Amino acid sequence: QVQLVESGGGLVQPEESLRLSCAVSGIMLDNYGVAWYRQAPGKQRELVADSRTTGSFNYATSVKGRFTISRDNAKNMVYLQMNTLKPEDTAVYYCNSGRRGWAPYEYWGQGTQVTVSS
Repeated sequence: QVQLVESGGGLVQPEESLRLSCAVSGIMLDNYGVAWYRQAPGKQRELVADSRTTGSFNYATSVKGRFTISRDNAKNMVYLQMNTLKPEDTAVYYCNSGRRGWAPYEYWGQGTQVTVSS
């Protein structure tokens, strides 16, 4: 059974940083793509960052230069480092993984809330 469990969300002030983690079990990340999505209230879920098995990356324009996706295949962990956070980054963030060539992949976590507010 594949499980993705996110952690690290919370309430932060604008300009602050936060790191999200995603613990993956049931698969070996070496051969899987990983991504982060987010969904704000009243909006569609959108891709934030995608780390493909080819070694290439894809970021949403709104987060380029501020967010970084990374993975530790040995630990089966996925991370999203978020810097210079803005109120518009407020959303539920979802971890996503699978064997497709690119996101969205087959497996999803339950999500973690990130709120950016002064």
